[in-house]
Amino acid sequence: MKRLVLLGATGSIGVQTIDVVLQHPDLFEIEALSAGKNIAKLKEILADVHPHTVCVQNQSDMENLQQEYPDIRFVCGDEGLNELAALKDYDVLVNALVGFVGFMPTLTAIQNHHDVALANKETLVVGGELINRALKTYGQKLYPIDSEHSAIFQCLQGNRKDDLLRLIITASGGSFRTKTRAELKDVTVEQALAHPNWSMGAKITIDSADMMNKGFEVMEAHWLFDVDYDHIDVLMHRESVIHSMVEYRDHSVIAQLGAPDMRLPIQYALSWPDRFELHQDKPLDLAEIAELHFEKPDVRRFPLLSLAYETGRKGGNLPGVMNAANEAANLAFRQGKIPFLKIEDIVISAVYRAPFKEVNDVQDLIEANAWGQSFALKMIDGDVK
Repeated sequence: MKRLVLLGATGSIGVQTIDVVLQHPDLFEIEALSAGKNIAKLKEILADVHPHTVCVQNQSDMENLQQEYPDIRFVCGDEGLNELAALKDYDVLVNALVGFVGFMPTLTAIQNHHDVALANKETLVVGGELINRALKTYGQKLYPIDSEHSAIFQCLQGNRKDDLLRLIITASGGSFRTKTRAELKDVTVEQALAHPNWSMGAKITIDSADMMNKGFEVMEAHWLFDVDYDHIDVLMHRESVIHSMVEYRDHSVIAQLGAPDMRLPIQYALSWPDRFELHQDKPLDLAEIAELHFEKPDVRRFPLLSLAYETGRKGGNLPGVMNAANEAANLAFRQGKIPFLKIEDIVISAVYRAPFKEVNDVQDLIEANAWGQSFALKMIDGDVK
């Protein structure tokens, strides 16, 4: 029995993690979880799983829920998330939070001698060096949940790291993979949220539409697998059947294929090195798909992808600034405050205008996040051009 703490239980990855747990009640058990503001969904979850501690975002929700569920201990806010991560009696933290808020719980879990199954990209994008340092210090493991990084992780099994030539991360292209720059000027939030292949949360779906998400995945791969940026490529692959590939020095390429179902990488992160049965509505059928397509990404149409490479190579506080500016701009687009292409203007401007600083500790990350958020909000409000 593997005991889990699940952060972000009401989001897309969280809900699918719960499905994996319910498929294997003899293998996994959720000891604690967090749920943000979606209290209605939380109540549905509590009908199926029985954690001893739950974190919500607002204190008023915490107080109301404590009365309704007296047998469960409720906590709230960022402090509550870190309290869950610091619990002693569990095996793996599943971090399915979205945004910089996911960084501290990851670090806290590692410092309390817990392994982490990670779906929170921002943890490594912003603070990969600090996380890797903690993993070595405390002797813990980090298992990737993102489908692309899970694919790479699977393709590396049984092979020597010294033989690796490059990582090839596939990208569907998101909602706007066939649109020109001119057509992107007037796209709507509804169009951006209509991802052709994957069912994801709103923030990540928008990040996929402008390829910021793929840039994050490149940066995440750099830290997860200790591979420099010159040996990480992105390949457009509209069907999302090949989730990523690894090329070795003899030019043999190993790929991981599967249906676009996030439960597969979630389960593998929890079950490694074992594989368990996964009940899928529609497993991969290559004969039905018949054709697979590939092309190089157009970085002129999606400049945030190349920005991620540039920012990752420069390092310091710039990844934190980029992530924070993107969080603010992404939200502003979803709220109808800015047009789609304004997202990239804000993110690029933030990175290029931020004063460079080295990152030595968590406080440096907090300051980078605050600077990026502040700058982005000023551009959204029209105070900065």
